[in-house]
Amino acid sequence: MGKRKQMVERVTELMKTPDMIRNIGIVAHIDHGKTTLSDNLLAGAGMISAELAGEQRFMDSDEQEQARGITIDASNVSMVHTFEGEEYLINLIDTPGHVDFGGDVTRAMRAVDGAVVVVDAVEGTMPQTETVLRQALREQVHPVLFINKVDRLINELQVDEKEMQIRLGKLIDHVNKLIRNMNPERYKGGWKIDAADGSVSFGSAKYNWAISVPMMKKTGVSFKDVYEYCTNDDMKTLAKKCPLHEVLNDMIIKHLPNPITAQETRVKTIWHGDKESVVGKSMNKADPKGPLAFMVTGISTDPHAGEVATGRLFSGTLLRGMEVYTSGSVKKSRIQQVGIFMGPERLDVDGIPAGNIAAVTGLRDAIVGSTISTVENMVPFESIRHVSEPVITVSVEAKHTKDLPKLVEVLRKVAKEDPTLQITLDEETGEHLMAGMGELHLEVIAHRIEKDKGVEIITNPPIVVYRETIKRLVQNVEGKSPNRHNRFYIDVMPLEPEVVNLIKEGEISMRMEELERRQKLIDAGMDKEEARSIAGIYGTNMYLDMTKGIQYLNETMELVLDGFEEVMKAGPLAREPVSNVKVILRDAKLHEDAIHRGPAQIIPASRQAIQAAMLMAEDTLLEPYQKVFIQVPQNLMGGATKEIQGRRGIVLDMKTEGDLSIIESRAPVSELFGFAGDIRSATEGRAMWSTEFGGFEFVPASLLGDVVAGIRERKGLKKELPKASDFLDM
Repeated sequence: MGKRKQMVERVTELMKTPDMIRNIGIVAHIDHGKTTLSDNLLAGAGMISAELAGEQRFMDSDEQEQARGITIDASNVSMVHTFEGEEYLINLIDTPGHVDFGGDVTRAMRAVDGAVVVVDAVEGTMPQTETVLRQALREQVHPVLFINKVDRLINELQVDEKEMQIRLGKLIDHVNKLIRNMNPERYKGGWKIDAADGSVSFGSAKYNWAISVPMMKKTGVSFKDVYEYCTNDDMKTLAKKCPLHEVLNDMIIKHLPNPITAQETRVKTIWHGDKESVVGKSMNKADPKGPLAFMVTGISTDPHAGEVATGRLFSGTLLRGMEVYTSGSVKKSRIQQVGIFMGPERLDVDGIPAGNIAAVTGLRDAIVGSTISTVENMVPFESIRHVSEPVITVSVEAKHTKDLPKLVEVLRKVAKEDPTLQITLDEETGEHLMAGMGELHLEVIAHRIEKDKGVEIITNPPIVVYRETIKRLVQNVEGKSPNRHNRFYIDVMPLEPEVVNLIKEGEISMRMEELERRQKLIDAGMDKEEARSIAGIYGTNMYLDMTKGIQYLNETMELVLDGFEEVMKAGPLAREPVSNVKVILRDAKLHEDAIHRGPAQIIPASRQAIQAAMLMAEDTLLEPYQKVFIQVPQNLMGGATKEIQGRRGIVLDMKTEGDLSIIESRAPVSELFGFAGDIRSATEGRAMWSTEFGGFEFVPASLLGDVVAGIRERKGLKKELPKASDFLDM
């Protein structure tokens, strides 16, 4: 216990010196060795026994993580490392690699300044490696590279020493190419990774050794020696001479930025408030004496302390008893406890200064993405953009009626803990619907509801989440209020793909300054007049007010946008979420008496004009696709390609490596249910496969009628398809 107390004292002391802090995430494709690597770093810091490192999976504290052998939640830990005679504090987050839990990676990237990208030396960069690297670069997080499982390259693939170096060189080149394509500016500004300067290291997390050019100079161990130790199966000596934790932590401290350096450039990407304001200047230099600016990146539930909000502190100092504002809430909250994570354990400390990752209790109204500040109405941080979108839904009901109130409470908590999960109540059927990233995501959540939260549930088979959109322009559609005193005249058309991309990338939002937003839209090819008229953005849809001098419109606009949002949540064709639609308000007639233009009049008029216009504009459905990557022995390739093609899938690319075929394909999510079992049978269980979100495509015209009918029937809507006149004849 004395040792633990000593460790906490060292950590709290180092927290006060931002120069000596590194906030980092470990990211990789599934099974490339992140958690084993994290365990070894902890063993090196004396936090777990060296013998158990890699077997213990200390960071995978959840019983599902232990059982499935994968990381599901991002876990945090703070540890101390000595580099060139100085002590440094490393706040580390181990993130999941499975595509279904990619949301955790995105959220972790908001909390850190640097990332260790782990790549398997045999498999190379996989789809999820690219996705996590893209997430890191979008959040302005600096990457370094660790090539893991080098021992497999030597012992399983039997490559010689020269071939080993060629392969590792190719891997580094490929990662550099990805960085250059994803963020050319940063690549030129010194983010290129290079084995010569030590921003790349090689090793085996399983056997606890690593090597880098600086380590070679320090120990005299060369690539030739590494090759010999591996072929002679003497990993223990290698691990003694070149311990993994030392090589990696040295690389982290030397090449990844401290919070002050990082925040100077990161804050302008993730916060669009006034850079010259007190809080803006304070965040820029991670000032512990400035106003509090804390962003919540994760929420978990502690059985004793209730909800624990984890996040990054950009400015000020978090103290117990402090009163704070939460973005989007009018009430103040009082901070009850402030702590740091040591894996699954949360240890209370007195205060945490800017530049650290902290765990806080008492923030009643906080959700993931909330901005917490001592400044009332502080401009919130940009919301966290997730790469994937929910594509599969299951309906959930309580097994015993008496548990219904508890289920409602539990679903609220689960949605708070995982913002990539969408929970809705289907008012027609009274079912609770959970939409998630994939079958595994929803399976894990359902298991948690039963195990951790103690509510027995029944889940129905999963269904696909479609999107509604339109194909053409329709002009001058009139929406009338029930009392006939208010009228709106609108156009609808597909939103330009360039603008859709800007919204998806988080480049434009209603939170940013209008001038900055206008310029970005004009640069993307939008008409100047239109770019100046943005009234609202919901999902990837946009509402423009292009009217001139209409009396009372300003005070009515919020209700008009409420009508717009209602349709965007559930379109007229099948009540599915709407994507990529632009609505332009051209003219309006409003009653001069406020009593005649209340919510009951304005919202239906706005809503029905859009519903009718969308149906006139060939309202149709988009279906989600997944990219499917399959590795299979060449002699079984036929079975794998047949399996994809039989599911409306297309093969995009095929490569061979040794006796393996690597197939890159894409297929609609609706056709991929049960794929796991079928591909096993088709390839004698020898195919390795992974998926990632592949965007949306139009549902083929030949299938559209049946798909819409099926959705409408499931939702208890009228069988016959809606017509524009249904919404206009009032």
